[in-house]
Amino acid sequence: MCGQVASAKYAVRTHGSPTFLNLDRPYPDHIFTALIGGSDRAKFGMPEETYGGRRICVTGTISSYKGVAEVIVHDPAQIRMQ
Repeated sequence: MCGQVASAKYAVRTHGSPTFLNLDRPYPDHIFTALIGGSDRAKFGMPEETYGGRRICVTGTISSYKGVAEVIVHDPAQIRMQ
């Protein structure tokens, strides 16, 4: 899945401290999310700054969470900037 990161958030107070990269439309109208779990965040540095506003492609298994497509990203190799 490829798109522009329309919103990015590090949810440090949410269980698991995830980082959400929402493509093409910002939250809550997002249509796709790349989710980086808190345990994997150190591998990415500051992903909300690195990828925010940029066009990226994400690889991995697509699932659905509350009707929105998402990929859980464990490795920086799964995200490629265009």
